[in-house]
Amino acid sequence: MSRWHVAFLAACAGLTTAHAAVDPGVAGAPRTEFVAPAAGTYQLQRIQSTPDALLLDSSGKAQRLARLLHGKITLLTFFYTYCADPLGCPFVRVTLSDLRARILQQASLAAQVRFVTVSLDPGSDTPSQLSAYAAQIGVDPRFEWRFLTARSVGTLLPILDDFGQDVSVETDATGHPTRTLHHMLKVFLIDPHGTVREIYSLAFLQPDVMFNDLQTLAMESARAPPMLAQGAQPP
Repeated sequence: MSRWHVAFLAACAGLTTAHAAVDPGVAGAPRTEFVAPAAGTYQLQRIQSTPDALLLDSSGKAQRLARLLHGKITLLTFFYTYCADPLGCPFVRVTLSDLRARILQQASLAAQVRFVTVSLDPGSDTPSQLSAYAAQIGVDPRFEWRFLTARSVGTLLPILDDFGQDVSVETDATGHPTRTLHHMLKVFLIDPHGTVREIYSLAFLQPDVMFNDLQTLAMESARAPPMLAQGAQPP
């Protein structure tokens, strides 16, 4: 965890309910008042490498997850298209949509950032369902936002395990996994080399914080030597 995020935790601990703002897009969504440090004035630690897996995109085409977690700064999250919890997936959707709009105000940053959203329920969230969900959010050709699903719960579980995404698993009479339940909301910030640099839980889904973190990684990439900045692309 970066030094300033420790300070953020300390600040949040001292806030009363009266200091919490409500996100206008999702009723009851908490927004803690906090002034994010300026982009580039802090460092984000390298937390873990990211795994690879074969997933399906919203057109039904097979995609290597590693290819979508390299080459750009990526915000990755896991979700259900049908989630109705105001402090769950709808909250993340509003947050990311607002963040995309802000990123698009800087064309150079928009070219360096992508969002990747992976379904937690392959049985219900088929490629066609993902396509309909993406249409609801609004596709913008200026920004890369990928929606993915697994072929089965069995192929999804190793990915969730690699990311430390705890879920409950529903099984059939034979013990075969059929569905995941009760996931913990997390958004992963991943650098162009496929390394997780921050993990946002509900309390950290602050647009100013996330935007400055994206800018910080973009500055880091700009300062890196050319060969390091380009990185080796996964097969």
